[in-house]
This record gives sequence, C-alpha cells and structure tokens, in this order.
Amino acid sequence: MKIIRITQPGGPEVLQPTEVPDPQPGRGEVVLDVAATAVNRADLLQRQGFYPPPSGAVEWPGLEASGIISAVGEGVRGWSVGDAACALLAGGGYAEKVAVPVGQLLPVPRGISVVDAAALPEVACTVWSNVFMLAALKSGEYLLVHGGGSGIGTMAIQLAHQFGARVAVTAGSADKLARCRALGADILIDYRSEDFVAQVRDATGGRGADVVLDIIGAKYLSKNVEVLAPQGRLVVIGLQGGTRAELDLAALLRKRGTLFATALRAQSIEEKSAIVASVREHVWPLLESGAIHPVVHARLPLTEAAQAHRLLQDSVHVGKVLLTV
Repeated sequence: MKIIRITQPGGPEVLQPTEVPDPQPGRGEVVLDVAATAVNRADLLQRQGFYPPPSGAVEWPGLEASGIISAVGEGVRGWSVGDAACALLAGGGYAEKVAVPVGQLLPVPRGISVVDAAALPEVACTVWSNVFMLAALKSGEYLLVHGGGSGIGTMAIQLAHQFGARVAVTAGSADKLARCRALGADILIDYRSEDFVAQVRDATGGRGADVVLDIIGAKYLSKNVEVLAPQGRLVVIGLQGGTRAELDLAALLRKRGTLFATALRAQSIEEKSAIVASVREHVWPLLESGAIHPVVHARLPLTEAAQAHRLLQDSVHVGKVLLTV
C-alpha cells in the first residue's frame, strides 16, 4: 500500500510517498481501507522530530481515519467487512490502509459522509475526555477555549453549547471569531489585541472561567490561572506556546483550582476504548441529530500532505484539514 512517510525531521517537504506491505489484522483488530485522514498539530510536531510515535505504533503520521472495513481479526465482535467506520489512531492514518484496535472504532454517523467522518475521532475524543469526563463541565458554567477556530475549538464550542455551558473563545481574526459565534460561542476575544483575562472577567461579572481548555501551554499558564473562577479547572492539552513556565501555587490555592495536563495519543488501548465508548454514547447522537457537525476547512489528496501541513502552520484554517485517499 501507499503511505506518506517522514523522510527526516524538517519542513513539509520531508513528507514523501512510499510503499509498505499491507497491514494484517491482529487479534481484536480490523483493517480499515482509508477514505480520508486528518491533519493534526501533533503530525506537524512529529514531522519536525519533536513528537515520536508511542511504542508499538507505526512510524508514519495520522491520528484518525475513516473508511470501509476490509478485514476482521480473530475475536472481533460487532463489526464486519463492508462496515463504514472512523477510528482513533496512535499513528498510521496517512496511508491507504490501517489496522485498528476494535475498541477505537466508531460508526460513521448517519448524515455525515465517510470522508468527513475523518474529521471527528480525534477532536471528539479529546474534547469529550478532557472537558466533560475530566474537568466535568456543567450546564450554566463558563468554558474558555483557546484557539476557537481550530478543530478542537470548533468541536468544544458546539459540545459545550449543547450541554448548556456558556463559551468564551480566543482567536486571531474577526473572521474566525465570527465563525466561532455561528457555532455557539458567547464571548469573542481577539488575542492579538485584547486581554482574555479582562474580557472573561468582565463578561462573567468578575467570576472568571470554570473550565479552561488550553492548547498554548507555558505562554498562557499564569494568565490561565488568573482567569479561573473559584474551584476552576485548567486543562492543558497543547504546548504551542512552550513547555516551561513558573506556576504561582498560591494563586492556584486561593482559587481552590485544579490543573490537568493530558495527552490522548500515549494512553493505552483500554483507556482509549473507554473514551471512545463514552463518545459514542454521548456525542454521536448529537452528530446524528444534526445538533453538531464536523467543521472541515479543506479536503486535499493524500499526495498533497505537505500543502495540508502548510495550511495548519499558517493558521489560516477554521476546523479540520482532511487528506483523501
């Protein structure tokens, strides 16, 4: 089969097509003939040499995929050859085929194309596991999402809105903020010209955000603690703004706040399967009813993976960038 491999750490040009043997399903696995995969920030980091795949994962990138099941391994129940599915992966989505543990499969939601379903597994699992399972966002609370125009951001806005929370977002342009408002965001903050702490406090009567979903990391750590409401929860899931910062523990103690730092990719198959099962129960009905939807910025052929990486690097996208096979 054809894949897109990383020939060496570097820029988008190091993404090159090659051929490898087709995967075979192990016990508890299926093989998915890939219709589409999606580009995530983690793929850019892996390409640059900063985010190696976890032990046991294939070396080529791709953290999610959608397609049609073409082979079923021993011990698999509930899935058959010919079923349309999308999948959360530890790697390997930039390919014509991928082997997937059955617990990481999700059906393609009714009303969504098999290609666009590739935009769902990583963002749905990331947002649901962090904002709802871990930080326990409740109806009536305030969620602050950094990077509201990202794939993660567009899903977080929609889910929080559906579950009765008020949503504040940061983004870098008026167009992105307008798109966030259309998805359900209540408080719109241009991080280039506005102080998100002041804006959130003003909008909440001085209380602050009950949950902060942060993709920036070190650069925003102190301000994220500052913006927390009493008993607020800060969830750090990305490090675009660096890995090291000083934390004022006294400020966190005064808020009786909680700091979580998580990564989905490195979790075990059992942990991912539990997240996927919860997503199927709570998120998939909203997709099938049309209450929420995948936000897709562009669909490019797999052979144009380098161009897709450039789109993400330039941060001009809203939602997901897909690669079609």
